[in-house]
Amino acid sequence: MIDPQLLRESPDLVKQSQRARGDSESLVDDAVAADQARRAAIAAFEDLRAEQNAFGKTVAKAPKDEKKALVAQAQQLAARVKEAQVASNEADAVYDTAARGIGNLIVEGVPSGGEENFVTLREHGTRPSFDFEPLDHADLGEKLGAIDIKRGTKVSGSRFYFLRGIGARLELGLMNMALDLALKNDFTPLITPTLVRPEVMAGTGFLGSHADEVYHLPADDLYLTGTSEVALAGYHSDEILDVEAGPIRYAGWSTCYRREAGAAGKDNRGILRVHQFNKLEMFSYVHPDQAEAEHDALVGFQESMLQALGLTYRVIDVAAGDLGSSAARKFDIEAWVPTQGTYRELSSTSNCTTFQARRLDTRYRTESGKTAPVATLNGTLATTRWLVAILETHQQADGSVVVPEALRGYLGGLEVIEPVA
Repeated sequence: MIDPQLLRESPDLVKQSQRARGDSESLVDDAVAADQARRAAIAAFEDLRAEQNAFGKTVAKAPKDEKKALVAQAQQLAARVKEAQVASNEADAVYDTAARGIGNLIVEGVPSGGEENFVTLREHGTRPSFDFEPLDHADLGEKLGAIDIKRGTKVSGSRFYFLRGIGARLELGLMNMALDLALKNDFTPLITPTLVRPEVMAGTGFLGSHADEVYHLPADDLYLTGTSEVALAGYHSDEILDVEAGPIRYAGWSTCYRREAGAAGKDNRGILRVHQFNKLEMFSYVHPDQAEAEHDALVGFQESMLQALGLTYRVIDVAAGDLGSSAARKFDIEAWVPTQGTYRELSSTSNCTTFQARRLDTRYRTESGKTAPVATLNGTLATTRWLVAILETHQQADGSVVVPEALRGYLGGLEVIEPVA
């Protein structure tokens, strides 16, 4: 949620952020007006309550023959206090709804525009070239006995698949490689719930404009998460953390679910865009002053993974209009996919500043002894779609795939994956 003090004192700055996102500036005016009404309603309630308390003392000290009339007045005052409390609660709810419609204040330097207006920060590696016609990952997966899309569709419908044999081993090896890197960098591993309560899903910003991407179980009023970021953000909700000594880091391993409601006709082939996948997600709680440094650190961990896997990639600064509501800045890492002749997103890392923590009431104690929201950040360290780039980049003319050296120890020393068909 947007900082109410920022909204109150610098509405033009918030409007500027909304413009960069391509979102409505009028939402800011609505929220400012709702905040003023809320504060007025709270003040009216508190004044009446103070009057009620003072009047109660008067009644207690009054002579017996005056008390009956005074008690009647006290009852009338109590009714007014109750009405004022209802009005205050209603005004607070109106403000909450208005404020939740405003995206996080973007970090200075984030490019304006939409999906195509990203800025490339750097590229790494040489795009692979082949003296044969390369196969795409779906065909390679079938030849290697690694990916079974036909049976996945038979069992569950479109955008489902089985990873079998070496495919399952590859994913597990990749995830364990990522986990080892996380452990070396002070991440605590967590296997997270994949069903969460509405307040946690909303607190992380996933029930806004992209709510149609989320699976909901109405009978239980629970949501299937599309990333362990959701559960990890809720892990310390309503808590006060000590972040003075440095970031609190978690690595969440979970199965993820996405409806891909807006993806009709996109990436129908293979496992690039699917309804279910596995992911190891980095999540950090930090002092707000350290958020940008932590953002760079998380990207560095991701890059070390891709470099160890021998993948060609680029890092992009995502434009404001392509950010989720919670992110103040997001860096995507896209790997080169040879058969598509383009870069495809493998990983993203977001700095959510204090936006999620304010909603979820996750705080730290300042030097003055007061509490304030922490900053939260998240980023993918490994996920199923990484197999796309690994298989296509390291394929050979006979349909075999060279296992990246960094992965071999997780596959019993296997150096080459041979076709089975």
